[in-house]
Amino acid sequence: MLGVALVPILIGVVGIAVSLMTSTDLRGAFGAALAVLMLAIAVSDLRRFIVPDLLTATAFVLGLIYAARFDVGPTSEILFECLLRATATALPFLALMLLYEWWRGQPGLGLGDVKLAAVAGVWLDWFTIVAVIEVAALIALAAFGISRYALRRPIGATTPLPFGLFLAPAIWVGWIGQTLLLSPLGARS
Repeated sequence: MLGVALVPILIGVVGIAVSLMTSTDLRGAFGAALAVLMLAIAVSDLRRFIVPDLLTATAFVLGLIYAARFDVGPTSEILFECLLRATATALPFLALMLLYEWWRGQPGLGLGDVKLAAVAGVWLDWFTIVAVIEVAALIALAAFGISRYALRRPIGATTPLPFGLFLAPAIWVGWIGQTLLLSPLGARS
């Protein structure tokens, strides 16, 4: 049992190290905090099917601070764009959540996933948001299908899938990618 408890700690240490190697200035510290928050969200969603509000709120505010500190341009415009991306990312998730519940008569997507989508909007640029959500969804479906097949358990309309388990780490990986691709010289200085 101790080995199982060490896995998230080791993953967290690796996430912190990779963030600090990606950007050796203060941006790396923000990335390390994002890594820890996304790991905590993923573990919570895996264990309890809950994306905690405190963790998403912390990641959201941290993302706004990060953008205000490191993005180029007037702070008011930067924050407006972050909030616009957060809203544009969260609204389709909210619409899907409400439509599915109306159609099936039961929840299919949690409000925590909607809030996590808003976190992606604050931390990531437009292109990266789309890539992260698409990759997270494809990996979630593949991992879910393979695990259900391996366990010989059928997939039903009400079989739960913890999407935050896949979206949260994808947000951090998206931050790593855009940090390396968009500012390779500045990120490593």
